[in-house]
Amino acid sequence: MSLNIVLFEPEIPQNTGNIGRTCVLTGSKLHLIKPLGFSLDEKHLRRAGMDYWKYLDLSLYDSYKELREKYKDNAFYFSTTHGKNYYHHAKFKDGDFIVFGRESCGLPDEIRNNNLERCIRVPMIKTSTRSLNLSNTVAIVVYEALRQLNFPNMK
Repeated sequence: MSLNIVLFEPEIPQNTGNIGRTCVLTGSKLHLIKPLGFSLDEKHLRRAGMDYWKYLDLSLYDSYKELREKYKDNAFYFSTTHGKNYYHHAKFKDGDFIVFGRESCGLPDEIRNNNLERCIRVPMIKTSTRSLNLSNTVAIVVYEALRQLNFPNMK
């Protein structure tokens, strides 16, 4: 098994390409929930993922509901600037899903409100900017989860 990284309706191909590269190099699976703000053939996506993209374990879903129905027995965490819990307080296990929202507006209120106890956040100082770049946030949270799992299958 591995970690499962979910991008809810991603909008920027370069972020998804970078996240795909992170998934390949950490043994994580990437799940994308449609609609996507780009084509999977887009040159920016390929450039960011470079030659790693062909090794990516990738699944596509038409909706968040489809993903949850398929993995109803798995634990899910939700990365959001609205989370009350810091990401490093989560107790990650092999096979967990970590869901990240759209670059422009994050996760929908309905998803956050139905999973308040599983909402996690990366701490940031208060500024006029919104939040960290999505691919940076994914890397931070993924590596914390892997640290908790003693970096399985990694050198």
